[in-house]
Amino acid sequence: MEFGIYTFGDNMADPTTGVRLDPAERIRDLLEEIELADQLGLDVFGLGEHHRPDFLISSPEVVLAAAAARTKSIRLSSAVTVLSSDDPVRVFQRFSTLDLISNGRAEIMAGRGSFIESFPLFGFDLGDYDELFSENLDLLLRIRDAERVTWPGGHRAAIRDLGVYPRPVQDPLPVWIAVGGTPQSVVRAGVLGLPLAIAIIGGNPAHFQPLVELYHRAAKEAGSDPAGLRVGINSHGFIAETSQEAADIAFPPFAAAMTKIGKERGWPPTTRGQFEAQRRLQGALFVGSPSEVAEKILYQHELFDHDRFLIQFSVGTLPHDKMMKSIELFGTRVVPEVRKALGAAAAATPALTPR
Repeated sequence: MEFGIYTFGDNMADPTTGVRLDPAERIRDLLEEIELADQLGLDVFGLGEHHRPDFLISSPEVVLAAAAARTKSIRLSSAVTVLSSDDPVRVFQRFSTLDLISNGRAEIMAGRGSFIESFPLFGFDLGDYDELFSENLDLLLRIRDAERVTWPGGHRAAIRDLGVYPRPVQDPLPVWIAVGGTPQSVVRAGVLGLPLAIAIIGGNPAHFQPLVELYHRAAKEAGSDPAGLRVGINSHGFIAETSQEAADIAFPPFAAAMTKIGKERGWPPTTRGQFEAQRRLQGALFVGSPSEVAEKILYQHELFDHDRFLIQFSVGTLPHDKMMKSIELFGTRVVPEVRKALGAAAAATPALTPR
């Protein structure tokens, strides 16, 4: 099982002081966080794309390229690339370049996005939301699979036997499909045989189990290679030495961020009671002590048998030193505990006798 961290480069005003970090300082802090994750042996660091004033990452691959120069082993992924409102040719070129800089550590996590600002910003009609994603994903995969491409066109102009460069170190360049719970997107990933990342940021995680079953069923019916059926879970969380400390540090920025977004979407303000309910084993938040977070990862592994777990610590803006400590606890205590438990479980499982 792989473990990693993702963020959108949150830079909201501190809920207690009202002060917002200088953007350059926040980016420097973020690069230190990625560097620490690499030093601790974590597998993946993902940066999500947003086009809003409270988030600094509009071009994940630019920041990931800076991180590539400061890291050695960690995989560098978008989380996500909003493919519906981007040009698949440029997406491939940018991530192929990142792959060259990092010597084969780049990944694309493609999704439709949870916000809509990129559509008017880049001149797209929100009514074409689904069609744009489907077309752009088709073109991206064609470019990934062949140096020269012929494509009939649609919302984008046609391509007639043209080369797309540079080519990456990895062949093929990894492309994950990220979903928030839409069955059609899950089926698409299964039919194409692409790895699936499910964002679980609220509710009971067990309710997402049918999506994993749907993914495997769609892949099997499409004749996709079972070896490529990787599942990742992406969730919010925060870790401190004690459960109470983790909750007390994480709640104010979490509540500020979710209440602000909720106001736009007609949700009520986030309360401490709701927050605490989601911290329970059957809730979506991984906020707690190292042992609590490890227990929750193992609980969800029983539900999903997933191959990758990514955690977002920065829901709202947290102090850099607290973020670094959370990353340290994740890498030095949570991940080893989970890996040990999974290894023991695998060793205890009797091998099947060939027939």
